[in-house]
Amino acid sequence: MANCTIIEGADDEAVAAWLHRQLSECMAETEGPVAITVPGGSTPFPIMERLVEMSLAWDRLLVWPGDDRAVPEDHPASNTGRIRSVFEPAGAEVVTLTIMEQVPHFALAWLGMGADGHIASLFPASDARVDDHEPIRRLTPDPLPPEAPFDRITLTLPSLLKAGQIMFVIRGTDKREVFDAALRGENDMPVARLLSAASQKITCFA
Repeated sequence: MANCTIIEGADDEAVAAWLHRQLSECMAETEGPVAITVPGGSTPFPIMERLVEMSLAWDRLLVWPGDDRAVPEDHPASNTGRIRSVFEPAGAEVVTLTIMEQVPHFALAWLGMGADGHIASLFPASDARVDDHEPIRRLTPDPLPPEAPFDRITLTLPSLLKAGQIMFVIRGTDKREVFDAALRGENDMPVARLLSAASQKITCFA
């Protein structure tokens, strides 16, 4: 079983404060840039907006989207565009995710999860593998979500599993049930594959 700490009832401010502590500690341990990966979707952005209000050496932070839709960054469906609009005014650098990018070691991988157990854009039908030889993949979700009918580009499980630590923010009882079942090894969803292979500390805000 993964080394997972579940923190219940934390609001956006509390999650942002936790993230700030982790980033501050990482920056104190090195003089160079600190890389993290963050999710898209509706849940993370209120947390990000609170985070960037806090004092930090933002010019040392390198922010990677965990995945994105294959659309221009000014498209409403672009994760990268929204992430850029939050972090760049604070001084951080935001990476455009392409298959040509060299994936760094992430100090922290922040993940969301869908009710189907997908993480980043690694959906159940994508056969996400912990031994994937590619750090980034472009794929077509199957089935294609009607609210976002676009190809995706995504970090793979090995890229996420190289992170110093992993965090989830899971909202809703349906997702919590899926996450708990994955943590117990009761399904083979992408989130379960990541959890079963993870050796680093995992924190889940639920």
